[in-house]
Formats: sequence, C-alpha cells, structure tokens
Amino acid sequence: TANIIGLGAIVQDLRLAGHDAPLVLGYDRFEPYETDRAFFGAVVGRFANRIRDGRFTIAGKRYQTERNFLDKHTLHGGSEGYFHRPWTVSLHGRDFVTLTLHDADGTMGFPGALDVTCTYRLKIPGTLSVELTATTSEEPTLCNLAQHSYFNLDDGGAGDILDHRLMLNAGAYTPVDAEMIPTGVVKPVDDTPFDFRQARALRMESEGEQLPYDLNFCLASTHGPLKQAAWAQGASSGVEMEVWTTEPGLQLYTGQYLAPSSAGLEGRQYRA
Repeated sequence: TANIIGLGAIVQDLRLAGHDAPLVLGYDRFEPYETDRAFFGAVVGRFANRIRDGRFTIAGKRYQTERNFLDKHTLHGGSEGYFHRPWTVSLHGRDFVTLTLHDADGTMGFPGALDVTCTYRLKIPGTLSVELTATTSEEPTLCNLAQHSYFNLDDGGAGDILDHRLMLNAGAYTPVDAEMIPTGVVKPVDDTPFDFRQARALRMESEGEQLPYDLNFCLASTHGPLKQAAWAQGASSGVEMEVWTTEPGLQLYTGQYLAPSSAGLEGRQYRA
C-alpha cells in the first residue's frame, strides 16, 4: 500500500505485505511536512540537485534563480520548489493517483511556464511505478525532476542502513566539490569506494570514518528504455528492492545531513 499527499506529491508511507515496518521515511502528521527540508518522499523540481551560483544560460540569455543552498547555490528548485507546493489530484483509482502542478513563468527565477504531472501506480507484485512528465509551450527552460523518498528496508528508519546491501549498474560517477557542486568531470568507479557494480554493504570495510554518499551515478549516456539501475537488500529483514528507470543518472544519498526532527512514522526518531 502507498499513502500519497497533495503537498509536494509526497509518498507519505509505503508498505509491503508481510513486512511490519514502513519502507520509507516520513511523518504520521501533516504539519511537519509544511516545514520539512529533508524532502521526505517529495517530488523535487523544477530542477533537482544543485545549480552553481543559481545561474544558467539558455540561447544566449542568462538567468538567475533563488539561491537557497549556502546562500550561494540553488537546491531542488529553490525554497518554493515543487516539494513545498500543493499539487492537484486530477485522476485517481484503486491502484493509482495522478497529480498535476502548474509552474508559472518566472517562479524562483526559471523561465517559461511548466505543466507537471506525477502518476503513482501500484502494480503486482510489490511494485510502485512513478511516472513524471513536464511540458512547456513557452520559451525553453530547464527541467530535472526527481522523486526524493528515503528507504530503510529493515526497521523503517529506527536504525541505520550501513549493513544494507547495494548494487548499482553504474560504471562512472560525477564528482562534486566541497559545496556539493559537480566539477564537470565524469570519473570511472574502478578502484574507488563508489564501485557498487557487485552488491556489497554500504558500511566501509576499512577502519576510519564512514564515507557518506551524495553523488550522481551515470547509468547511460542518454534517456532510453526502462532498465534496472539498482538493487538493495535489508540486512535483517531480507526485503529486496529494485529500481528501474528510463533516465541516465541515479543519485545515491545516505542521509548524512538529516537533522533531528519531529517524530517520524510510528514515532521513529530518524538520525543521520
């Protein structure tokens, strides 16, 4: 089962038959979502991830977007990104819901109006399908949508995920600088801690501080047919999850920036 709320097109809860705990992080009450900046379960946009200095150029014209990250860069479309706005339920049925959002020209500094659609659909066996589309009839713009759920396949977030096993079908990644901005270089994962082509635990095998992950992994050079991007397994539950996508990249984020927050689902206290 999946619970969806209109604010941010958020996946508030996700359950699997036979597994007692929620699979995602979230809140029991609506109010914490109004101030949440961890983006639990939300669709983020107009542009997911970061834009250096909040500046970009299209067709020779420069644009400045709101700088809501370190007061220097744009993160997830700005402080009034899609994660923090009410979506409209346009269609729904027993196993699906479609939500829509109209983003006006100039919102957060982005050019052109955008009409965005998100459809969540439950499929047998144990599949949640997420379809994101966006169209514009005005000037060219940027659009980079993402679904920002946090997963814990063991205890729903009461404990950490370091012993979860992970596989990524990615032979390269995009390094970032100290402010989490991509350097523009694409590096192979060979002989790095970022090689998950063979399933292994997130926990580092060597002694020392645990390496946090917040990186884009390169799955392909272009958009294409649906393909498996990742596989994960809970350490104690044995619950397995596959991620399939048509997109060329996947962001792995292990929640190291999570701050103490309101009690999560069923009173769980989430921590980095």
